[in-house]
Amino acid sequence: MSDSAVVDLHLHTTFSDGTLTPTEMVELCVQRGLKVISISDHDTTEGLTETFEAASRHPGLTVIPGVELSTDVPGGEIHVLGYFLEVEDVGLQEVLQRFRLGREGRAEKMVEKLNELGLNILWDRVREISGEGAIGRPHIAQALVEAGYVQYPKDAFDRYISRSGPAYVERMKFTPEEAIKLILDHGALPVMAHPTYSASKSDRDGVSSLKQVLTDLKQAGLVGMEVYYGDYTPEQVEELAAYAKELDLIPCGGSDYHASGNPGEPEPGTVGPPIATFEALQALKD
Repeated sequence: MSDSAVVDLHLHTTFSDGTLTPTEMVELCVQRGLKVISISDHDTTEGLTETFEAASRHPGLTVIPGVELSTDVPGGEIHVLGYFLEVEDVGLQEVLQRFRLGREGRAEKMVEKLNELGLNILWDRVREISGEGAIGRPHIAQALVEAGYVQYPKDAFDRYISRSGPAYVERMKFTPEEAIKLILDHGALPVMAHPTYSASKSDRDGVSSLKQVLTDLKQAGLVGMEVYYGDYTPEQVEELAAYAKELDLIPCGGSDYHASGNPGEPEPGTVGPPIATFEALQALKD
C-alpha cells in the first residue's frame, strides 16, 4: 500500500451505496492526484454517464467503466468486479435491472424484520436515502444511524444486517462462475474483489479455501484479484500478491470508498495498485 496511490479501481457513488455523486467523486480523485479510477457501483452502470462528463474536464484522468456483482458460495459470498463494460449493452442492462429489483425486494424485507425487532425505521425513508441509486444494506444502515439506533453504519452491520444478523435476508442466488460468465459474455474483464478479511468493513469476511477458489475461478475466466485493497495490512497484501503471481492473476485494488462516515474508512489516494495493473488490464482488453 502507498500513501500516494495514483490508481483506484474500486469506488462507489450515489448511484449505488456511496454518498458522493459521480461528479463529487471525480473531483475528489483529481484533488488526491489519481490518474486512473473505476466507478464500480453495485449492480448498476447508471452513474457512468455523469462520471465521464465530469472526467472530461480533467484530461489527465482515465475512467474505467466498472460494476460490482455480489455472488454466493456455501457459507459466504464473493464479490466480482467487471472492468471495461460496454455501458450501452442492452443485454447487460437487462440483467443488471433484474439484480436491482431483487436488491430492493430484499431490502424491504430487512426493514420489515427490523421493525419486528422494535427498530422503527420507515421503508420510504430508506428509499429517500438511496435516491436514484440501487438500494442496498448500506442505505438501511444509514437509516438506523439517522434514527439513533447505532452510531455508525458499520455498527448496523455488526448488530443487525450482516449475514449472521437477526434482520438479514438472503438475496437472489448468483454464483461467482455465473458472474464471471456474464462479465466475459459482455466483453468485460472479471476480477475478484476483497478476497480476505477487512477490519473497517464488518461484512468483509475472508473467502475460505481462497487459493483453491481462485484456481477454480481462473479456469472460469477470472483475470485478476484485489491485492491492494482498503485497510489490508502489509502482511495481507504480501500474501495476496503471492497468490496473484502464482496463479497469473492481475493484482488489482482500490479503496472501496463509499464516504460512509465509518471511522477509519480508507479514502481515494491512500491505497491502490501500481499503474502497471492498469496497463495489464488495458492490454487484455485490447
